[in-house]
Amino acid sequence: MNNGDILRRIRYTFDFSDDQMMKIFEVGGKPATRAEISDWLKKEDHEDYKGIYDKDLAVFLNGFITVRRGKKDGPMPVPEKTLNNNLIFRKLKIALSLKDTDIIDILELADFEVSKHEISALFRKPGQLQYRACKDQFLRNFIHGMQLKYRQDPPTK
Repeated sequence: MNNGDILRRIRYTFDFSDDQMMKIFEVGGKPATRAEISDWLKKEDHEDYKGIYDKDLAVFLNGFITVRRGKKDGPMPVPEKTLNNNLIFRKLKIALSLKDTDIIDILELADFEVSKHEISALFRKPGQLQYRACKDQFLRNFIHGMQLKYRQDPPTK
């Protein structure tokens, strides 16, 4: 999954307006203009499409965590320069205050079965023996399940 696709799906799932998107970026530590957000949200084949860098998506996800859960004491987390699916998944889990059982339920909505052990392996540190990389299919199914759970008017199958 590319960053633009992830940003589009999160915006759609939570029905964020341009103003809400701008606020989330600002809370995350880097204000974004309406034009930048518009270009990032376009499909890849659109002539005005501009890809969103990992650092900018990390700013958005950090802002999303703060907006959903409230400001934490201390400084705002520094946005990562590079993201992978594991980090994106972790940030979504934190923002939505999800436990392993909640993640299993969300994935079941997308007809994707997974065990608690598989989920915990995704949140381990990369050097640990049980660590597993989060594949695109896993993240895609999680975001789809998230859409089915949180979108006010979920699409019919």
